[in-house]
Amino acid sequence: MPLPEDLVEGYRAFRRGRLRREQARYRELADHGQAPDTMVIGCCDSRVSPEVIFDCGPGELFVVRNVANLVPPYAPGESFQGVSSALEYAVQVLKVKHILVLGHGRCGGIRVFAEQSAPLSPGDFIGKWMSLIAPAAKSIEAHKDKAGNYLTQLEQASLAITLNNLMTFPFVREQVEQGRLTLHAAHFDVSSGELAVRDPATGRFDTLTRSAVPAPE
Repeated sequence: MPLPEDLVEGYRAFRRGRLRREQARYRELADHGQAPDTMVIGCCDSRVSPEVIFDCGPGELFVVRNVANLVPPYAPGESFQGVSSALEYAVQVLKVKHILVLGHGRCGGIRVFAEQSAPLSPGDFIGKWMSLIAPAAKSIEAHKDKAGNYLTQLEQASLAITLNNLMTFPFVREQVEQGRLTLHAAHFDVSSGELAVRDPATGRFDTLTRSAVPAPE
């Protein structure tokens, strides 16, 4: 069966447009390899592409995407650690200077976890993976009935837990403590396009100001 026609047409448009404009950049990357400063751990949700959100070209971001932008705690004895191996490669080999955990509004994985009263257990893999959100849910249990969007609170609390999990990796902690690596978290609103960045001192997510980021025309 051939590739879907929309992919074929998209590739043709890429060759006519972006590839022609950035051919020299692609050749440089092919000859010398990649050296991005930033790793982004994002959600595999098709609406949230880090390269699009940050208007980045080829070779500028090292991106890992999974359901609900999660990182498990350091556990080298476990089998087939895809996220952990990508993290190790980014820090140990590429020597990235920043790791950004990028969450987003209306995250399907977060919503399913929040709305299921019974333990999440569909399929062979997704239930166990989504259990990584449980500590975040516990951390905001007291805020469920207070003002505010609970799902947004859970999305943002999960980002904080992921930052904690990153620090369980010895090679991450070492680089952070030596000032060679900085961890960040941000939350993207799919509807408005606004980006809220976590303040490491207060734990609050503050939207980037309109004075710094012009509103769309």
